[in-house]
Amino acid sequence: MTLLEKISPLFDGWNETLIRSVLEGHMGYAIVDDETSPTAAQVVIGDFCFFAGRPSTTFAAKAAAEELVPQNEAWEQAIEHAWGDRVMRRLRYAIKKEPDAFRPETLQYYVDSLPEEYELRLFDETLYAQSFAEKWSHDFCNCFNDCNDFLTRGFGVAALHNGAFVAGASTYAIYNGGIEIEIDTMPDHRQRGLATVCGAKLILEALDRGLYPSWDAFDLRSVSLAEKLGYHVDHPYTVYMMR
Repeated sequence: MTLLEKISPLFDGWNETLIRSVLEGHMGYAIVDDETSPTAAQVVIGDFCFFAGRPSTTFAAKAAAEELVPQNEAWEQAIEHAWGDRVMRRLRYAIKKEPDAFRPETLQYYVDSLPEEYELRLFDETLYAQSFAEKWSHDFCNCFNDCNDFLTRGFGVAALHNGAFVAGASTYAIYNGGIEIEIDTMPDHRQRGLATVCGAKLILEALDRGLYPSWDAFDLRSVSLAEKLGYHVDHPYTVYMMR
C-alpha cells in the first residue's frame, strides 16, 4: 500500500478538490507523523496544507505551506497552539459541486462583453512565462512542474491590454474529472469585468473538455463572482494564514 493510500481514510468525507489532487497523485505531496502507520497527515499543494487525522500541536508546527486548513475544531486548536500570533484566522467559502448549474449561453454572453480595448488569448509558452513575472499572477501556473506540464495537463485564458497580460483565469490544480480555478486581475485593471469574462471563458473551456470547473472562494467578493457565473455557496470554513 502506498503512503497516499494509507492516509486517504484520514481525509474521508472532506470534499475538497485540492485534497483529491494530492491523494489521486496528480500534484503536491503528503507529510505524515509515521510512514508505517500514519495517524496524522497534511497534504500540501501550492499555498495550502490540509491537516487531518489525530490532532497534534507538534505535527501542526510542521506546516509546509502558508495557508493552513484544519479538518475540525481540534485541529484549529492544535494550529493555534503551535503558531500563536504568527498566523491569522480567517474564513474561506466552499462552493457547491453542481455539474448542471451552468448556463453556457449566459457564460458566452459574459465572454462577449469583453471591453473593446482588451483581447482574450489562451495560455501559451509566452503567457506561461509572463504569469511568473508579477506577484498578482504568480499562482496561475505555480502548481505545475514546468511549462510543458501546464500546457499538457492544464489550460488558462488571459486578458491582454495593448499586448500586456492584465487578467486571467487558469487551472490552479487538477483532479480526476476536473480542475480547480484560479482567477486574478492586475490591480490597475480591476472593476472592469475582466474576472467575469476570464472566469466564464475558462468554465466554458473546461466544460468543452469534459472537466468540472471547481471553485473555492477566497472571500465574499469571490463568492459573488462565483454566483454570477452559476455556482452556489456551500459553507464557510476556517483557514489560518501565515503573517
